[in-house]
Amino acid sequence: MRWVKLGLLASWLACSGGFSYPSGQDDLTIWKEFVTALKTGAFTVEQVRPLYGVPKETLFKWLMDRKEVANALATWKEWEAPEVFPFGDLVNYVLSLSSKPGQKSSLCFSLVKEGERWYFGAMEGILIRLDKTPAPPTSDFPDLPAETKAWQREEIYWSQVVYFYTALAPKIGKDAYLNLLRDGAGYFVGAKTWVPFLPPQRAFILYLCWEQSRLRENLVVLEKLTDDEAVISLQAHFFFLYKRTGHLRTQIPFEDYRRIFETIWQDRAANAGWTLAIEYKDPERLQVVFHFTKKV
Repeated sequence: MRWVKLGLLASWLACSGGFSYPSGQDDLTIWKEFVTALKTGAFTVEQVRPLYGVPKETLFKWLMDRKEVANALATWKEWEAPEVFPFGDLVNYVLSLSSKPGQKSSLCFSLVKEGERWYFGAMEGILIRLDKTPAPPTSDFPDLPAETKAWQREEIYWSQVVYFYTALAPKIGKDAYLNLLRDGAGYFVGAKTWVPFLPPQRAFILYLCWEQSRLRENLVVLEKLTDDEAVISLQAHFFFLYKRTGHLRTQIPFEDYRRIFETIWQDRAANAGWTLAIEYKDPERLQVVFHFTKKV
C-alpha cells in the first residue's frame, strides 16, 4: 500500500480512466502497475479497451475471476515475472498461473499503450508457441495438448456456423437457415458404411458415440443400448463454447444457438429411424442426455 501512496493514486483519479505511466517507463513496470491495481481492487471496467470485440464487461469479469483464484490460492507471486512481447503499442505478457491446487496453465494478457496511459485489451488461454519454431528448413512445429486442439477445432467450426447465421438468417429467415444445417441423411450413410457389421440403427448409435468422443473429443457415456432404445449422456464443446467465449454471445441469442444443436441432432436421429428426446440437466445445457426410441 505504501507504493500506491507514493505514485499510483493520482493516475487512478485521471479523467480518461486509463492508468498513466511516465515517459520511457519499461513494459515490465507497466505490468507491475497492472497487477498491483488488480490485486488491490483499484482496477475498474473503465481500464478495459477490448481488442477483439469481446464486451469490456466480459473481459472485466474474466479478470475478476482470475483475481479471486489468486486470492484464494495465495498465488500472486506467480504474477511477478512474465515473458514480455512488445509489438508497437501492444504488449503481450505470458505467464503460467494456477487455476486450482496442483494445476497451472499458460495465459497471455495484452495491454495497450495510448500516449502515456495503458489499458487492458485481451486475455487468452490458448498459446501456440511458434516463437520456438526451429530455424528453416524444418517440419517440427510446436504442438498443443490434444484437448486444447479439440477445443480449437470446435471453436473454429461453430464460430463459422454462427457467422453464417448472422449473415444469412436475416435474409432467408431462421428456419430456412436451420434447414441448411440438416445433415442427417449423410451422417447416417457414414454410420452404415463405416460400421457395416452391425444393424444400421445400432450402428448409428455406436457411430454417434465414437464420432463425438474420438473425432470431436466430447465426453460421451453410452448409458443404454437395445434394439428399441438408447440413452447417451453428453458434455459437448458446443455449449461450453457459448459459456466461455465472448464472441458467440454477442452474435447469436442463446435460444437460437440451442436450436442449431437440436435441429442437427433431431435430423440425424430421424434419418436413422429413431425418435429423439433431448434432456438438459442444467440451465446452461452443459449436461445433455439423448434418449432415443425406435420409430414404429
